[in-house]
Amino acid sequence: MSESSICIKKGNSPIGVRLEGIDLRKPLSGAEVLLIEQLLYSHSVLAISDQNLDVPAWRAFCMYLGPLHRNATSPFHVRDYPEIMVLSNKRNPDGSQVGALDAGQDWHTDMSYNAEPGKFTALHALDVPMRDGQPLGDTQFCDMYAAYAALPAEVRERIDGAWALHDFHKYFDEAIRRGSTRPPLTPEQRAKRPPVRHPMVGRHPVTGRKFLYADPGYTVSIEGWSAAESQRMLDDLFEFQLRPEFLYRHRWRRGDVLLWDNWSTIHKATADYGPTEYRHMIRAQINAFEPQGMMSFAALDTSVPA
Repeated sequence: MSESSICIKKGNSPIGVRLEGIDLRKPLSGAEVLLIEQLLYSHSVLAISDQNLDVPAWRAFCMYLGPLHRNATSPFHVRDYPEIMVLSNKRNPDGSQVGALDAGQDWHTDMSYNAEPGKFTALHALDVPMRDGQPLGDTQFCDMYAAYAALPAEVRERIDGAWALHDFHKYFDEAIRRGSTRPPLTPEQRAKRPPVRHPMVGRHPVTGRKFLYADPGYTVSIEGWSAAESQRMLDDLFEFQLRPEFLYRHRWRRGDVLLWDNWSTIHKATADYGPTEYRHMIRAQINAFEPQGMMSFAALDTSVPA
Protein backbone atom coordinates (compact mmCIF):
# COMPACT_ATOMS: atom_id res chain seq x y z
CA MET A 1 0.00 0.00 0.00
CA SER A 2 1.36 3.40 -0.94
CA GLU A 3 -0.11 6.60 0.44
CA SER A 4 -0.58 7.91 -3.10
CA SER A 5 -2.81 4.97 -4.08
CA ILE A 6 -5.17 5.21 -1.11
CA CYS A 7 -8.36 7.21 -1.38
CA ILE A 8 -10.93 7.56 1.42
CA LYS A 9 -14.33 8.92 0.47
CA LYS A 10 -17.04 10.02 2.87
CA GLY A 11 -20.63 10.68 1.77
CA ASN A 12 -23.36 12.77 3.37
CA SER A 13 -24.67 10.06 5.69
CA PRO A 14 -23.80 10.10 9.40
CA ILE A 15 -21.88 6.82 9.10
CA GLY A 16 -20.18 4.93 6.28
CA VAL A 17 -16.96 5.52 4.35
CA ARG A 18 -15.38 4.07 1.19
CA LEU A 19 -11.76 2.97 0.76
CA GLU A 20 -10.18 2.72 -2.69
CA GLY A 21 -6.72 1.79 -3.90
CA ILE A 22 -6.03 -1.38 -1.93
CA ASP A 23 -5.85 -4.98 -3.23
CA LEU A 24 -7.15 -7.47 -0.66
CA ARG A 25 -5.83 -10.46 -2.63
CA LYS A 26 -2.31 -9.57 -1.48
CA PRO A 27 -0.95 -10.12 2.03
CA LEU A 28 -1.79 -7.08 4.14
CA SER A 29 0.73 -5.16 6.17
CA GLY A 30 0.11 -4.26 9.79
CA ALA A 31 -0.50 -0.67 8.71
CA GLU A 32 -3.15 -1.76 6.20
CA VAL A 33 -5.00 -3.88 8.76
CA LEU A 34 -4.80 -1.03 11.24
CA LEU A 35 -6.21 1.41 8.68
CA ILE A 36 -9.16 -0.89 7.91
CA GLU A 37 -9.94 -1.38 11.60
CA GLN A 38 -9.67 2.29 12.39
CA LEU A 39 -11.92 3.29 9.52
CA LEU A 40 -14.47 0.79 10.83
CA TYR A 41 -14.23 2.11 14.38
CA SER A 42 -14.40 5.72 13.21
CA HIS A 43 -17.25 5.33 10.68
CA SER A 44 -18.98 2.03 11.67
CA VAL A 45 -19.43 0.90 8.04
CA LEU A 46 -16.61 0.52 5.50
CA ALA A 47 -16.85 -0.29 1.78
CA ILE A 48 -13.67 -1.35 -0.05
CA SER A 49 -13.97 -0.97 -3.81
CA ASP A 50 -13.02 -3.14 -6.77
CA GLN A 51 -12.13 -6.49 -5.20
CA ASN A 52 -12.18 -9.92 -6.84
CA LEU A 53 -11.64 -12.53 -4.14
CA ASP A 54 -12.08 -16.27 -4.42
CA VAL A 55 -13.11 -18.12 -1.28
CA PRO A 56 -9.57 -18.88 0.04
CA ALA A 57 -8.53 -15.26 -0.48
CA TRP A 58 -11.76 -14.05 1.15
CA ARG A 59 -11.21 -16.22 4.20
CA ALA A 60 -7.58 -15.13 4.46
CA PHE A 61 -8.57 -11.46 4.36
CA CYS A 62 -11.32 -11.82 6.95
CA MET A 63 -9.01 -13.64 9.34
CA TYR A 64 -6.83 -10.53 9.57
CA LEU A 65 -9.72 -9.00 11.52
CA GLY A 66 -10.25 -11.85 13.97
CA PRO A 67 -11.41 -15.45 14.39
CA LEU A 68 -14.32 -16.42 12.15
CA HIS A 69 -17.72 -17.58 13.36
CA ARG A 70 -19.18 -20.91 12.24
CA ASN A 71 -22.92 -20.77 11.57
CA ALA A 72 -24.74 -23.50 13.49
CA THR A 73 -28.04 -23.45 11.59
CA SER A 74 -27.56 -22.57 7.90
CA PRO A 75 -26.71 -25.25 5.31
CA PHE A 76 -25.39 -22.64 2.88
CA HIS A 77 -21.72 -22.54 3.74
CA VAL A 78 -19.00 -23.14 1.17
CA ARG A 79 -17.82 -26.74 1.01
CA ASP A 80 -14.65 -27.16 3.11
CA TYR A 81 -15.07 -23.61 4.40
CA PRO A 82 -17.68 -23.77 7.18
CA GLU A 83 -17.00 -20.14 8.19
CA ILE A 84 -17.99 -18.79 4.75
CA MET A 85 -21.70 -18.48 4.02
CA VAL A 86 -23.31 -17.93 0.61
CA LEU A 87 -26.15 -15.41 0.24
CA SER A 88 -27.74 -15.81 -3.18
CA ASN A 89 -30.99 -15.98 -5.13
CA LYS A 90 -29.36 -18.08 -7.86
CA ARG A 91 -30.45 -21.68 -8.44
CA ASN A 92 -28.51 -24.83 -9.21
CA PRO A 93 -29.38 -26.71 -12.43
CA ASP A 94 -31.68 -28.99 -10.40
CA GLY A 95 -33.58 -25.97 -9.05
CA SER A 96 -32.12 -26.11 -5.55
CA GLN A 97 -30.90 -23.00 -3.78
CA VAL A 98 -27.29 -21.88 -4.21
CA GLY A 99 -27.37 -19.83 -1.01
CA ALA A 100 -29.59 -18.26 1.62
CA LEU A 101 -32.40 -16.45 -0.21
CA ASP A 102 -33.66 -14.06 2.43
CA ALA A 103 -30.83 -13.45 4.88
CA GLY A 104 -30.98 -10.20 6.79
CA GLN A 105 -34.25 -8.83 5.43
CA ASP A 106 -35.37 -7.29 8.72
CA TRP A 107 -33.62 -4.92 11.13
CA HIS A 108 -31.12 -6.66 13.40
CA THR A 109 -27.53 -6.76 14.55
CA ASP A 110 -25.53 -9.86 13.75
CA MET A 111 -24.75 -12.37 16.47
CA SER A 112 -26.32 -10.49 19.38
CA TYR A 113 -27.87 -13.90 20.10
CA ASN A 114 -24.42 -15.23 21.06
CA ALA A 115 -23.01 -14.99 24.58
CA GLU A 116 -19.97 -13.37 22.97
CA PRO A 117 -21.42 -10.96 20.38
CA GLY A 118 -19.84 -10.73 16.97
CA LYS A 119 -17.45 -7.87 16.27
CA PHE A 120 -17.60 -7.35 12.48
CA THR A 121 -19.54 -8.77 9.55
CA ALA A 122 -17.99 -8.87 6.08
CA LEU A 123 -19.80 -9.26 2.73
CA HIS A 124 -18.25 -9.54 -0.73
CA ALA A 125 -20.52 -8.77 -3.70
CA LEU A 126 -19.84 -11.13 -6.61
CA ASP A 127 -23.10 -10.21 -8.38
CA VAL A 128 -25.27 -7.15 -7.76
CA PRO A 129 -28.83 -7.01 -9.17
CA MET A 130 -29.35 -4.17 -11.61
CA ARG A 131 -32.41 -2.58 -13.19
CA ASP A 132 -32.37 0.32 -15.65
CA GLY A 133 -28.70 0.83 -14.85
CA GLN A 134 -29.28 1.16 -11.10
CA PRO A 135 -28.20 -1.30 -8.37
CA LEU A 136 -30.82 -3.05 -6.26
CA GLY A 137 -30.54 -4.92 -2.97
CA ASP A 138 -29.12 -2.04 -0.91
CA THR A 139 -28.05 -2.72 2.67
CA GLN A 140 -29.32 -0.15 5.17
CA PHE A 141 -27.68 0.72 8.49
CA CYS A 142 -28.66 2.79 11.51
CA ASP A 143 -26.14 4.39 13.85
CA MET A 144 -26.58 3.17 17.43
CA TYR A 145 -24.09 5.68 18.85
CA ALA A 146 -26.27 8.51 17.55
CA ALA A 147 -29.50 6.76 18.55
CA TYR A 148 -28.35 6.38 22.14
CA ALA A 149 -27.08 9.97 22.33
CA ALA A 150 -30.38 11.32 20.96
CA LEU A 151 -32.62 9.45 23.41
CA PRO A 152 -34.43 11.62 25.96
CA ALA A 153 -32.43 11.82 29.19
CA GLU A 154 -35.13 10.01 31.17
CA VAL A 155 -35.03 7.06 28.75
CA ARG A 156 -31.24 6.84 28.93
CA GLU A 157 -31.48 6.82 32.72
CA ARG A 158 -34.00 3.97 32.65
CA ILE A 159 -32.05 1.68 30.33
CA ASP A 160 -28.50 2.41 31.58
CA GLY A 161 -27.70 -0.65 33.68
CA ALA A 162 -30.65 -2.67 32.33
CA TRP A 163 -30.14 -6.04 30.66
CA ALA A 164 -32.13 -7.50 27.77
CA LEU A 165 -32.64 -11.01 26.49
CA HIS A 166 -31.64 -11.79 22.89
CA ASP A 167 -33.07 -14.88 21.19
CA PHE A 168 -32.08 -16.22 17.76
CA HIS A 169 -35.43 -17.97 17.44
CA LYS A 170 -37.30 -14.65 17.33
CA TYR A 171 -35.76 -13.63 14.01
CA PHE A 172 -35.92 -17.08 12.46
CA ASP A 173 -39.53 -17.75 13.42
CA GLU A 174 -40.62 -14.27 12.30
CA ALA A 175 -39.04 -14.82 8.88
CA ILE A 176 -41.06 -18.03 8.46
CA ARG A 177 -44.21 -16.26 9.62
CA ARG A 178 -43.66 -13.63 6.89
CA GLY A 179 -43.45 -16.34 4.21
CA SER A 180 -39.80 -17.43 4.13
CA THR A 181 -39.22 -20.84 2.57
CA ARG A 182 -36.49 -21.67 5.09
CA PRO A 183 -37.32 -24.87 7.04
CA PRO A 184 -38.21 -24.56 10.72
CA LEU A 185 -35.40 -25.03 13.20
CA THR A 186 -34.99 -28.55 14.52
CA PRO A 187 -34.92 -29.15 18.28
CA GLU A 188 -31.17 -29.78 17.96
CA GLN A 189 -30.65 -26.44 16.21
CA ARG A 190 -32.71 -24.63 18.82
CA ALA A 191 -30.66 -26.21 21.57
CA LYS A 192 -27.49 -24.79 20.00
CA ARG A 193 -28.89 -21.25 20.23
CA PRO A 194 -30.29 -20.66 23.73
CA PRO A 195 -31.30 -17.09 24.65
CA VAL A 196 -28.55 -14.86 26.06
CA ARG A 197 -28.51 -11.60 28.04
CA HIS A 198 -26.62 -8.39 27.22
CA PRO A 199 -26.56 -4.85 28.63
CA MET A 200 -28.96 -2.57 26.78
CA VAL A 201 -26.32 0.14 26.72
CA GLY A 202 -22.85 -0.92 25.68
CA ARG A 203 -19.56 0.93 25.88
CA HIS A 204 -17.41 0.22 22.84
CA PRO A 205 -14.13 -1.44 23.89
CA VAL A 206 -12.13 0.60 21.35
CA THR A 207 -13.84 3.97 20.94
CA GLY A 208 -15.20 4.18 24.48
CA ARG A 209 -18.50 5.54 23.15
CA LYS A 210 -21.87 4.35 24.45
CA PHE A 211 -24.30 2.69 22.05
CA LEU A 212 -27.83 1.31 22.19
CA TYR A 213 -27.72 -2.51 22.11
CA ALA A 214 -31.29 -3.63 21.44
CA ASP A 215 -32.59 -4.57 18.00
CA PRO A 216 -35.93 -5.65 16.49
CA GLY A 217 -34.50 -8.89 15.15
CA TYR A 218 -33.31 -10.60 18.32
CA THR A 219 -34.13 -8.58 21.46
CA VAL A 220 -37.18 -10.06 23.18
CA SER A 221 -37.49 -8.63 26.70
CA ILE A 222 -35.89 -6.51 29.42
CA GLU A 223 -34.90 -8.39 32.56
CA GLY A 224 -36.80 -7.52 35.71
CA TRP A 225 -39.48 -5.48 33.93
CA SER A 226 -43.09 -6.51 33.58
CA ALA A 227 -44.01 -7.95 30.19
CA ALA A 228 -46.10 -4.90 29.30
CA GLU A 229 -43.47 -2.39 30.45
CA SER A 230 -40.71 -4.26 28.64
CA GLN A 231 -42.62 -4.51 25.38
CA ARG A 232 -43.61 -0.85 25.50
CA MET A 233 -40.01 0.29 25.96
CA LEU A 234 -38.66 -2.03 23.26
CA ASP A 235 -41.33 -0.94 20.78
CA ASP A 236 -40.45 2.70 21.45
CA LEU A 237 -36.72 2.04 21.07
CA PHE A 238 -37.17 0.05 17.86
CA GLU A 239 -39.17 2.90 16.34
CA PHE A 240 -36.77 5.58 17.58
CA GLN A 241 -33.58 3.93 16.29
CA LEU A 242 -34.87 3.94 12.69
CA ARG A 243 -35.18 7.71 12.45
CA PRO A 244 -33.84 9.07 9.11
CA GLU A 245 -31.03 11.04 10.74
CA PHE A 246 -29.41 7.78 11.90
CA LEU A 247 -29.65 6.05 8.49
CA TYR A 248 -26.94 5.09 6.01
CA ARG A 249 -27.90 3.26 2.81
CA HIS A 250 -25.16 1.34 1.04
CA ARG A 251 -25.65 1.09 -2.71
CA TRP A 252 -23.71 -1.93 -3.85
CA ARG A 253 -21.16 -2.07 -6.64
CA ARG A 254 -19.98 -5.37 -8.03
CA GLY A 255 -16.70 -6.22 -6.32
CA ASP A 256 -17.49 -4.31 -3.13
CA VAL A 257 -16.28 -5.64 0.18
CA LEU A 258 -18.53 -4.24 2.90
CA LEU A 259 -17.63 -4.45 6.58
CA TRP A 260 -19.52 -3.14 9.57
CA ASP A 261 -19.19 -2.86 13.31
CA ASN A 262 -21.97 -4.89 14.90
CA TRP A 263 -21.72 -3.11 18.23
CA SER A 264 -22.49 0.35 16.86
CA THR A 265 -25.02 -0.44 14.10
CA ILE A 266 -28.14 -2.33 13.18
CA HIS A 267 -28.79 -3.24 9.55
CA LYS A 268 -31.26 -4.63 7.04
CA ALA A 269 -31.03 -6.02 3.50
CA THR A 270 -33.45 -4.57 0.92
CA ALA A 271 -35.40 -7.23 -1.03
CA ASP A 272 -36.39 -5.10 -4.04
CA TYR A 273 -35.07 -7.40 -6.80
CA GLY A 274 -36.67 -10.25 -8.72
CA PRO A 275 -35.70 -13.93 -9.02
CA THR A 276 -33.68 -13.36 -12.21
CA GLU A 277 -31.97 -10.20 -10.93
CA TYR A 278 -29.05 -11.93 -9.27
CA ARG A 279 -27.64 -10.94 -5.90
CA HIS A 280 -24.79 -13.29 -5.02
CA MET A 281 -22.47 -12.68 -2.09
CA ILE A 282 -20.14 -14.48 0.28
CA ARG A 283 -20.13 -13.61 3.97
CA ALA A 284 -17.97 -14.03 7.02
CA GLN A 285 -18.76 -13.06 10.59
CA ILE A 286 -15.84 -12.08 12.80
CA ASN A 287 -15.90 -12.87 16.49
CA ALA A 288 -14.81 -10.47 19.20
CA PHE A 289 -11.22 -10.33 20.34
CA GLU A 290 -8.77 -7.58 21.25
CA PRO A 291 -8.39 -5.52 18.07
CA GLN A 292 -4.95 -4.88 16.62
CA GLY A 293 -5.69 -1.17 16.65
CA MET A 294 -6.82 -0.95 20.29
CA MET A 295 -3.52 0.29 21.67
CA SER A 296 -2.77 2.64 18.79
CA PHE A 297 -6.13 4.03 17.75
CA ALA A 298 -4.65 7.51 17.18
CA ALA A 299 -1.72 6.22 15.12
CA LEU A 300 -3.37 6.93 11.77
CA ASP A 301 -5.40 9.90 10.63
CA THR A 302 -8.66 8.37 9.31
CA SER A 303 -10.51 11.64 8.98
CA VAL A 304 -11.89 12.52 5.58
CA PRO A 305 -13.04 15.79 4.06
CA ALA A 306 -16.63 16.71 4.89
